[in-house]
Amino acid sequence: MPRYGVETKIKPEEVITRAKEYFGKGGLGLSATDRNPCCVYFEGGGGHVSVTASEGEQKTQVELETREWDYQVKHFMGEIT
Repeated sequence: MPRYGVETKIKPEEVITRAKEYFGKGGLGLSATDRNPCCVYFEGGGGHVSVTASEGEQKTQVELETREWDYQVKHFMGEIT
């Protein structure tokens, strides 16, 4: 399972909101099976995507883990940086 990390100026709550829009029902159609203010986990299409956002000293740290959704995760990373 590939793991990725990226920094962004976007607040953690906004990263999670954008992840829900991108990967969830309005976007790729994955099911959000576990969510809270700092993380969200999606399943579907034979794989999964996990997004965790935490506030750093100057930027938000975003960690992503995926199976079967590498291309889409990389695209999402580009949208939030």
